[in-house]
Amino acid sequence: MDWDKLRTFHAVGEAGSFTHAGEVLNLSQSAVSRQISNLEKSLDVALFHRHARGLKLTEQGELLFRTTHDVFAKLVMAEARIAENRERPEGPLKINTTVAFGSVWLTSRIKEFVALYPDVEVSLALADNELDLSMREADAAIRMQPPTQPDLIQRPLMQLHYHLYASSIYIQEMGMPKKVSDLDNHRLVVYGKDANPPASDLNWVLYIEAEERPRHPVLQVNSIYGIFRSVQSGLGIAALPDYMSREVGNLERVLPEIDGPSVKAFFVYPEELRDTMRINVLRDFLVSKVKTEKF
Repeated sequence: MDWDKLRTFHAVGEAGSFTHAGEVLNLSQSAVSRQISNLEKSLDVALFHRHARGLKLTEQGELLFRTTHDVFAKLVMAEARIAENRERPEGPLKINTTVAFGSVWLTSRIKEFVALYPDVEVSLALADNELDLSMREADAAIRMQPPTQPDLIQRPLMQLHYHLYASSIYIQEMGMPKKVSDLDNHRLVVYGKDANPPASDLNWVLYIEAEERPRHPVLQVNSIYGIFRSVQSGLGIAALPDYMSREVGNLERVLPEIDGPSVKAFFVYPEELRDTMRINVLRDFLVSKVKTEKF
């Protein structure tokens, strides 16, 4: 059915005459009458009884009027909510990021965001595999590498710097390495061969100043969060992003003069959500947090 004809039919049903409906729609009486006649022809039913005192809906007309009335009422509500969303963020907001960054950094800051925007329904999807934002598996993401999909907006968020860390428990047991060659006699935790690290050289601790062959790790893990938890437990030394050490109290920097690789993190969302208020306030919130912290 033609949308314009339905809109005209609804206006006539409310006004009770072609003339009054035309005044509402800014159309002539003949144009309104012609649209109703065409709609009746397309449906092969009479929608109005026409008499000297005006128009009266037929039984089929009553059915169509109730349906169009419900549709137009919902449209008015939707328009009001869209306009409201431009001024006040609300609605569901699903955020995807890695298990490590989400568990260690993001979850401890999301309380403030929820307090600022109580009408935004936040859910966190923590996974080391990326959800498809273009298919709306999530509304926004914090990625540890630039997105490859062309229809996504990306904003550089922070640079994550990696250094060597061990727990205070481990240092008490094994002592603090004084020079790089001391790593030969320490337990090392690294990425496994089946892992997908955000940078290609995160296992540099095995190779740095290694004399003849790479050092042998005590444990290989396929996720940075698993490595983090292993180091926390006192198992060994590993390369971790600096933000992790600031979130917990028992990690100590090892060989602080040695710098590891760095990884750039991005805030990513679909082009179609560019003007969505809840995306914009999340972006601004994250940017404000990043500016006040070191990574």
